[in-house]
Amino acid sequence: MKAAISFVAAGYIWLVYKTNRWQNLNSETALGYMRDGKPFIMAFWHGRLLMMSTAIPSGIKSNVLISHHGDGEIIARAVKYWGLDSVRGSSSKGAVPAIKEMLRAIKRGELALITPDGPRGPRMMAQEGVVRVAAMSGVPVIPVSFSTSRAKYLRSWDRFVLAKPFGRGVFVWGDPINVPRRDINGGHQIAKRQIEESLIKVTQESDRLCGHEPVAPKVQQQDKYSTEKVL
Repeated sequence: MKAAISFVAAGYIWLVYKTNRWQNLNSETALGYMRDGKPFIMAFWHGRLLMMSTAIPSGIKSNVLISHHGDGEIIARAVKYWGLDSVRGSSSKGAVPAIKEMLRAIKRGELALITPDGPRGPRMMAQEGVVRVAAMSGVPVIPVSFSTSRAKYLRSWDRFVLAKPFGRGVFVWGDPINVPRRDINGGHQIAKRQIEESLIKVTQESDRLCGHEPVAPKVQQQDKYSTEKVL
């Protein structure tokens, strides 16, 4: 059953990608890194997971951090159709094996995809994992988000964006953020705040460009949606 659902999900991503008119904003640095074979951490909020595999040119070896939750298996199989490998685990709790595997992938020159607010949130609030991986690997974090003109924002903890076919879409990229290897004078907290602020900015900008009311972080509004379902 999971294999069938994953196949359908991968097909749906292909349909949305092929039938939307896409625009990339501020993508020159990230695409340059990929073209030159320079690894970095591609960071995006959990709610923008759906189309992120399509932002990576074919042939770029990539690894996405996905939780051990049951739905995570479906996602792992779906992104495999797009050429992405999966690292199963969490960047926060019980993180050591997942972080080690991500670091090995980065050392091989591969791209690392991390959702800083996953897998449980709070929504659009960066956790420590992405900072740890960046500090230990020495590669920059480049934030990115997407939205489409035809999309449904689900009533999930992350306000998951279900893009629809036959519209227009946009990927908005942030500038690279470097995390110091050593946490001196609060350097890691400063970097975490920079990552969070940049991700909020590109996410809300992508929503505005596609005609939607920007999704706010959990801390900025009283959230009535469930936090129980985790991808």
